[in-house]
Amino acid sequence: MFQNRRSFAAAIIGAALAFTAAPALAQTTDITQAPAGTYALDINHTAVVARVPHAGFSYEIFRFTPTAGELIWDPASPASNRVNVTVSTTSIQTPVEGFSAELQGERFLNAQTFPTATFVSTAFRQTDATHGQVDGNFTFKGVTKQITFDVELIGAGRMRGASVIGFHATATINNADYSFPGFISGQTQIVIDAEFQKR
Repeated sequence: MFQNRRSFAAAIIGAALAFTAAPALAQTTDITQAPAGTYALDINHTAVVARVPHAGFSYEIFRFTPTAGELIWDPASPASNRVNVTVSTTSIQTPVEGFSAELQGERFLNAQTFPTATFVSTAFRQTDATHGQVDGNFTFKGVTKQITFDVELIGAGRMRGASVIGFHATATINNADYSFPGFISGQTQIVIDAEFQKR
């Protein structure tokens, strides 16, 4: 009798766990699984990284914190999609002790005068089921330039009851456009890994 009750209880618990876990995560690379609508950037699951040339030997890696972002999304009409992201320049992080504070100064980011960097899209182009390009205006240190992100869909679907879509995106900027010291030359690669959640 006790054994039967224990088995019955275990079966009930197992069924309950299966029922609650199944809808919690339904991820796919099918872009149509993210329904049309307005999506807000999930700051807790977004990383913005800058890969800056280091004297021609390697790349310095700097991480920034986004403060806001929005995606107007329609999988049936990629050309009509729009996205914007704002990043705090004062949030720069580097493993070099004390260097983050120096980078915020006038010689580098001039973060007191220009506390944010922004990207506002002007065009979407889908190239295959999971890849595309996004053109837009990138404003950094008071200078606006058009750049293009190469974008890869990582996942779309439902998570914890909400519609979610996640991307990996990369673009390059010319360091000479932004009044950096002369030893910072060449191009910086911007890498964004982002999740957006439907409002």
